[in-house]
Amino acid sequence: MLSEVPSEARFLTAAQFLLITLVVKIAVVATLATMLVRFRQFRRILLTEKRAWKERLVFAFSVGVPLSAGVAARLLLNYDAGDISLAGPFLAGLIAGPYAGAIVGIMTGTPALIAGEAIAMPFAIGCGFAGGGLREVCPKEAIWHFSPLFFIDLHRHAWQMIRFKFDWLMILLAAPIGLELLRQALGARFSEHLFYMSPPNIPLGILVVLATVLSVAVPIKIWNTARIEHRLQEQEKLLMSSRVEALSSQINPHFLFNTLASISSLIRSQPETARTLIVKLSALLRRLLRSQEQFVTLKEELAAIDEYLDIETVRFGPTLIIEKQISPDSLNLIMPSMLLQPLIENAIKHGIGQKIGGGQITIRSRRETDHAVIEIEDDGTGMNPSELNPIRSDGIGLRNVDERLRVIYGENYHLKIESVRGEGTCARIEIPELKTPKLATA
Repeated sequence: MLSEVPSEARFLTAAQFLLITLVVKIAVVATLATMLVRFRQFRRILLTEKRAWKERLVFAFSVGVPLSAGVAARLLLNYDAGDISLAGPFLAGLIAGPYAGAIVGIMTGTPALIAGEAIAMPFAIGCGFAGGGLREVCPKEAIWHFSPLFFIDLHRHAWQMIRFKFDWLMILLAAPIGLELLRQALGARFSEHLFYMSPPNIPLGILVVLATVLSVAVPIKIWNTARIEHRLQEQEKLLMSSRVEALSSQINPHFLFNTLASISSLIRSQPETARTLIVKLSALLRRLLRSQEQFVTLKEELAAIDEYLDIETVRFGPTLIIEKQISPDSLNLIMPSMLLQPLIENAIKHGIGQKIGGGQITIRSRRETDHAVIEIEDDGTGMNPSELNPIRSDGIGLRNVDERLRVIYGENYHLKIESVRGEGTCARIEIPELKTPKLATA
């Protein structure tokens, strides 16, 4: 049964009013699909093809409730564009299975049945089962390939069918077309018991059928785009996690090689010192092997640094002075593990180690708004201007720290080095404040 044209729209012809209604109908479908996909639970249901009963029910009610409201708006307000009682159940069945489609059919058919449209509910349920039955036999990826852009290659798919090559996209296209033609036939025969849009001519009849197809294809396109974006985000997270882990794995071998080189140089001249270094090194390695965390607090990072400095203090003796100026409110800062060790190692090896008479390393931390600033400063020999760019540095440690900061926090976060030849060097990093690790597996 076609609703009467509202009095406000009587200045439009029947054909113009029908055309506007079809355009608004597609806009309503697109808006509803976009709103639903913004909910995390609904979006999660779209990501997998194997769904539990609870997920199917959530999907069915998420789609069925607004569609029922659209049918009620058509009955109470003569707002025909809100009635999607054919495409809605068919779409639900196509995505979530026949029973989900039938539930949506029952929900959309109930208001119409109450209003006296006796055929509405059986027809809506049939549309749900039609979509669900098609889902059972159709490859799942073929469903997600069904979109408004499908019409661009329609001639190619039609040619495949002419050559007797089975094409699932043509079947997906034919299903809503067939259902709409069936509704037109039933509506013409039982006009008082089923809502349908009766076109005054063949061109508008084609547009009515096209609107039904788009009411199915547009939500699939919107939801599939959301699925693809989610997968790309997950892949990007995995890629970044793998990259950070690869960078972290460079630290231990680099540190171990340098420390073993130092021990080997002391074996003959200072065997007792070499033995002490081996004991401390084994304790530090045991700690690193026990901890698999990629993010730690600054307090935990400083504890690891103390074990490393114990080794260096044995090598240099009292000539190496370590001073800490740590702000108490920065101790709970979450930061990548083993980030400071390469900076301190670089300060000792290239600063203090090349200076006669030893020297001092100062470790500072302070809070600035929503960031923490950590500085490693030495009073060693300093660096040449060409060595101040970590990216161009020949050392693995500085390049590693710089790249880890850029990968984890973005290009605005990187290692800054200031140095004066003969006076010393200061390495500075800024880390955004995080109460909990942002990348648990990074």
